[in-house]
Amino acid sequence: MFTAQLCCQGACTQAQIIRAFGVSKNSVLRSIAKYRREGISGFYQRRQSHGPLVLTAEVTAQAQRLLDLGHTRSEVAEELGVKYDTLRKAINQGRLREGASPPADEVSHKSAASEPPVVPSDKSSRSDGDAAAGDQMGIACTRPCERVMAAVGLLPGGATTQFQPCRDVSYGGVLCALPALAENGLFRHLEKLPVLSGYYVKLHVILLLAYMALCRIKAVEQLQYETPGELGKLMGLDRIPEVRCLRKKLSQLSQNEAPQQWAAVLSRDWMEQNPELAGMLYADGHVRLYHGQQTQLPRRYVARQRLCLRGTTDYWINDALGQPFFSVERPVDHGLLEALRSDVVPRLLQDVPGQPTAEQLQADPYRSRFVILFDREGYSPAFFREMWQQHRIACITYHKYPKEAWPESWFTEVQVTMPGGEIVTIKLAEMGSWIGGRKEGLWVRELRKLTASGHQTSLISTAYGQLGPQNAACLFSRWCQENFFRYMMEHFAIDALNEYRTEVIPGTKQPVVNPARRELDRQSRSLKTKLTQHQARFAGLTLHPQAQDAEILKWERQKAGLQEQIEQLENELISLKNRMASTPKHLAWDDLPEEKKFERLAPSRKRLTDTVKMVAYRAETALATIVREELSHEDEARCLIRDLLRSDADIHPHEAGGVLEVRLHTLANPRSNRAIQHLLDHLNAAEFTYPGTNLRLTYTLCAPSRNDDKVPA
Repeated sequence: MFTAQLCCQGACTQAQIIRAFGVSKNSVLRSIAKYRREGISGFYQRRQSHGPLVLTAEVTAQAQRLLDLGHTRSEVAEELGVKYDTLRKAINQGRLREGASPPADEVSHKSAASEPPVVPSDKSSRSDGDAAAGDQMGIACTRPCERVMAAVGLLPGGATTQFQPCRDVSYGGVLCALPALAENGLFRHLEKLPVLSGYYVKLHVILLLAYMALCRIKAVEQLQYETPGELGKLMGLDRIPEVRCLRKKLSQLSQNEAPQQWAAVLSRDWMEQNPELAGMLYADGHVRLYHGQQTQLPRRYVARQRLCLRGTTDYWINDALGQPFFSVERPVDHGLLEALRSDVVPRLLQDVPGQPTAEQLQADPYRSRFVILFDREGYSPAFFREMWQQHRIACITYHKYPKEAWPESWFTEVQVTMPGGEIVTIKLAEMGSWIGGRKEGLWVRELRKLTASGHQTSLISTAYGQLGPQNAACLFSRWCQENFFRYMMEHFAIDALNEYRTEVIPGTKQPVVNPARRELDRQSRSLKTKLTQHQARFAGLTLHPQAQDAEILKWERQKAGLQEQIEQLENELISLKNRMASTPKHLAWDDLPEEKKFERLAPSRKRLTDTVKMVAYRAETALATIVREELSHEDEARCLIRDLLRSDADIHPHEAGGVLEVRLHTLANPRSNRAIQHLLDHLNAAEFTYPGTNLRLTYTLCAPSRNDDKVPA
């Protein structure tokens, strides 16, 4: 149309159009003739075609009637004499429908009891349909109308949630986690996140991230190896977004510190739901390693690998059961105590519920606001004194410098109830101890546990208002946070790199290690190693002198050479120490040389995914707690839940009854089935409604069936 206008208006010649666009002369002549004959509207008229040759209107009506009567595709194709693929394409394109209501004239010939039910699709038929859709719009894009409307901005609420009857849907068991996800806040406070437009909206993206975490799909890139249509059936969609689309959606949700705000509100909700657990808080750091080349992060000591490696330190706050509340990222880190002073304690003073008032603290001098527990890294009498005198916060940790062993006669057997409910019997003894110097020290409660081997484990506490066994139970349960880190790394990939982007560290007042001083330290260690080796060789020659005259001369020359090298190394070491004394250990960030400055890993997208993973972990913990009630081996609870969430299931929506039935296949043995049935009873009692619909979720444990498709009573 445009080229014909240009030629007719004299703006260019036909030869110029042919050369510029590489089209034939006849094509240009036809376009000009159409423009002169019909005008602009002639280019937008529907092209006349001969119509369908095989599936004519009459054949299509007969095929639809046979499908309505419950005949299979093969039977219909054989009855009408058409190819099976022709019939399949017509069904996939929407020209024919399977399982539709029969026409009125056919109802009179069949009783209501003999009406064929809606036949659920299986994996083979869904795979064929998804592949056929790929020839037109994309793999498994079976809702072209909604996608076109979303592309032109006519679908403000996103795609509608419409479930279809399906058999053996991959990861169908993850639908069992929906009530637990909702209870732990996955769908609360989503207004804190930006609004998404298009086919996939905010609810779809957040729910997909939760499904990925529970199904152990550890990275967005791994979605390219999953069947998009199968995961879409779990969300009431035709398919899930592709990797590039999901990355774009995550970037939009991560703008303007929105993930931090959402995580902060959820953290306060979790604390308010469990004020008892929020009163005992576990703090520990976790080094997230970085092996990329975008920035040179400082080296941190990684205890699990016993090496100094590049990475970022995240400080996590968990409850006594190991469930996370929040985490704090520290690109410039100076240890646990500095992180507690600067970031953790100010936030806890605002968020921890049920804190005593100033009058209550004054009336009871031994009462504390809450208790923080950490390992020996946080041992500091000055810090304990500061927390108690300024904030009335109690601290519990291991004694870093215990004195001589106590007499075994002091220890008595005590039954201690652990935070998880277990009752253990341990030998405990307690007495008051002074730690630190005269000015910065303080009196603390020191408890010791006597093990069977005779070893005494010492802990100190400023929780003066609690019983000693309670302090011991809380600290000896600190392994739950270590287990949390290991479990999250292995199953939820909290160390995974969510994006490759880096950004400038915002203005920080924290000093950083002086690179010049670090280099001097390295040289000092090298010189000390060489000096030690030479001194050892010199001592060996001195202790073993040579006996013969010929060897004595050689022996004396070796000693003289070593003596000269030792003196030279000692002089170099003295000079190096003088340079180290005049070189500060730390520098302000602004005083750091530009070539030594580093950037931090972009935190927004990771904070969003970490928040969803925390919700998923808490939901999985809740499910495991219910299942554990029916298991003789309680340690198998999480394994059983993982198998359940990754198992296949049948989905049967019943719009008339407002029910979305999830049929789970039986597991490997009867004891697992009993435990899962116990869980399903709790889930059915919750009467949870799928988000965005009026369908109430019901769960059934049964063997996979091929003809049981009736609406539940």
